[in-house]
Amino acid sequence: MEGLLVLVAASVGEIIFDVVGLLIVFGWIGWRVYLVIKRRQVSTLLTQEEFQAGMRKAQIIDVREKKDFDSGHILGARSVPYSTFSQRYKEIRDDLPVYLYDEGKALSTRAALRLARNGYKQIFILTDGYGHWEGKTKASKY
Repeated sequence: MEGLLVLVAASVGEIIFDVVGLLIVFGWIGWRVYLVIKRRQVSTLLTQEEFQAGMRKAQIIDVREKKDFDSGHILGARSVPYSTFSQRYKEIRDDLPVYLYDEGKALSTRAALRLARNGYKQIFILTDGYGHWEGKTKASKY
């Protein structure tokens, strides 16, 4: 009888562990879907060609960390790292288009959401991020 109770207790523990794991996975998937929906509501994804075509009329903002920016960035971009974005977003003009990029588009999405909450309307994100950028770049000399 004791062996059966131990087996049942172990099974219940495994079931609870599995349920918690599934809740975490579904929560993560739900969060990702929510971010995609919100990103589509507040910004437009641009291909490299579209990004390059509009660069001259926009503010290009690199939201990667400063060391990444210094190691190489899109020519004409300004560094406003996401880690300081909540304090520095006001440096970005709200009357001009804002072109955001990072390595992919995760940080750019978060930055776009913050800008939209603060009244910015013309927000664009580089689809493939800097990791796949084939246009002109610049690296810091130091």
